[in-house]
Amino acid sequence: MTAREAIKILEDRMNAAVLGQEHIVSRLIMGLLADGNILVEGLPGLAKTRAVRAMADAIEGKFSRIQFTPDLLASDVIGTQLLDTEDGKQTFHFHQGPIFGNIILADEINRAPAKIQSAMLEAMEERQVTVAGKTHKLPELFIVMATQNPLEQVGTFPLSEAQKDRFFMHVKIDYAKMDAEFQMIKMIQEERFQEHGSKAKISQEMIFAARREVAQVKFSDALGHYMVELVFATRYPLRYSKQLEVMINVGVSPRATLALTQCAQANAWMHGRDEMTVQDVQAVIHDVFHHRLVISEHALTNKRTAEGIIDIILEHVPLPKSSLGEEST
Repeated sequence: MTAREAIKILEDRMNAAVLGQEHIVSRLIMGLLADGNILVEGLPGLAKTRAVRAMADAIEGKFSRIQFTPDLLASDVIGTQLLDTEDGKQTFHFHQGPIFGNIILADEINRAPAKIQSAMLEAMEERQVTVAGKTHKLPELFIVMATQNPLEQVGTFPLSEAQKDRFFMHVKIDYAKMDAEFQMIKMIQEERFQEHGSKAKISQEMIFAARREVAQVKFSDALGHYMVELVFATRYPLRYSKQLEVMINVGVSPRATLALTQCAQANAWMHGRDEMTVQDVQAVIHDVFHHRLVISEHALTNKRTAEGIIDIILEHVPLPKSSLGEEST
C-alpha cells in the first residue's frame, strides 16, 4: 500500500462515518498531513467529535479525549508528580496525563480558563511538557483537534491570541444537506443493531510517509512571493486598500505564512498533484487566516467578517506570473 492509498482509505472511512461533512473531513486530514493542530467550530450535534473519533479509529495509535471544563486542572491534562514507595524508599514519579497521546481531542476547549488553556501551549508548539523542571517529550505523531461551540457564552472563556495562533486552521462546520441528514438516520439505525468487524488500521509510518511526500510538493518562487504578499497585506493593509486599513487592527503572524504554505501543499497532494497552484493557496487561506486576523471595531460595527476581509485581500493582491509570463488562474 502506498501512502496516497492509505490516506484515501482514511478519507473514505471518515466520510462514511460523518455523512455530508466532506469539508471538515478534508481539513482534519490536511492538518494531519501538514502536522498542524486544528480548531473546529460549530453548533452542537454537527459531528465535530465524531469526525475526530473516526480519524482516530482508523489510525494506529493512542486516542485521548480531554473534556475541558471550568474546574479542570493543568495536572488533569499534562500529568503530575506522585509520591511512590519502592523498596521502602519514597520517590517522585511522573504519571503522564492524557496529553501523551497521538490524536488529542480537546473537546469544548473554550470552557476552561486561561490557566488551563496555557497548559496546552507548550505541548502544541514544542511537542513537549515541563513538570517540576523536567521536560517530557510527546510522541512523534501528535496532533490536537480542538472543538468549540459558538453559541455557548456562560461558563466559557475566549481563547487567547497566542492559543489561537497555534492552530494551523480554524474550520467552521455547518449543517449537512437534507439528503445527507436522511442517510445519517439510516446509518445510525444500522449501527445500533449491526456488529462491525475490526478493520486494519493505518500505520503511523504511512502517515509519516505521506507527510514526506507532502513536504516535497513544489511551488515556484512567484507563488512563494504571492503567499508572503497575502500575509503582508494583513500587516500593512494601507499599501493595498484604504478599505482594508480601517478594517484590520492586527495582521497575521509568521505562523500563518508557514501554515498557509504547508496546508496548500497538502491540498495539492490530496488532489494528486506534485506542484502547488494558486488555487491551492486560495482554497485554504480562509481557514488559515480567519482566526489570526484581529479586525477593528469599525469592521465589527459594519458587520464585516474575517472571511469577507480575506476576500478583499485576495482581490487586491496581484496574482503571480507564471514562467510563461501569463497570470495564473
